[in-house]
Amino acid sequence: MTGRGTLTCVGVGMTLGAHLAPRARNHIEQADVVFSAMSDPIVELWVQGMNRDVRSLQPLYAEGKPRRETYREMVELMMAEVRQGRRVCGAFYGHPGVFAQVPHSAVMKAREEGYEAVMEAAVSAEDCLYADVGIDPGAVGCQHFEASQFMFYQRRVDPSAYLVLWQIGVAGDLTTGRLSTNAGTKQLLVDLLLDDYPPDHEVVAYEAATLPIASPRIERLPLDRLPTAVLSAATTLVIPPSRPLRRNERLLERLRDMGR
Repeated sequence: MTGRGTLTCVGVGMTLGAHLAPRARNHIEQADVVFSAMSDPIVELWVQGMNRDVRSLQPLYAEGKPRRETYREMVELMMAEVRQGRRVCGAFYGHPGVFAQVPHSAVMKAREEGYEAVMEAAVSAEDCLYADVGIDPGAVGCQHFEASQFMFYQRRVDPSAYLVLWQIGVAGDLTTGRLSTNAGTKQLLVDLLLDDYPPDHEVVAYEAATLPIASPRIERLPLDRLPTAVLSAATTLVIPPSRPLRRNERLLERLRDMGR
């Protein structure tokens, strides 16, 4: 193989065929080798139809296997081809830079080793969430946290804004190797949220549609029912505000004084 290797990480969006941008498609089609990380087998097959050498990264996942180890292996597989002088494309579900550690790590490592590496923006689950659930993050504000990180660290919640918790189905997983956590673990999360929200506060379990013929999951339920709800790593929890915005009268008065 002649030439110096390159790496491009692209996203195919959330819904099959609907979100793939022309630049991302071109990278997939023109690459010497494509590494695909798709949780949906139909989407995986679709990507395989765009290039003769598409290699799935999904088999690297396993119950009980730490995700850090899986991610390290994925990065190394892509970098091995880059070092061989190939044009490598990593095709990822949704946006390659949103809740996707591997693309960030791979791009950083490639650049550190002197190779050209870029990441292309794409439609993420967050983009779909705003459209499907009907949320304008600029209306009252929107806070985003990965669910386990939210549990493990002391975070300040503003109940007058939306709170979005990602990967709720594996919330509280200390091993980083489980594909789901039990109701007891999720109850610990609910107990934490009860400091700021009433138990009957309506929340939304959301999953973006992956097929054009499918509908997104938008299940509304009381907060205290969350531990027994059917949740997966793809489920996002949306918690609407529980109280109105409070005006900062002291600062507003200072601004008025400055304008006089």
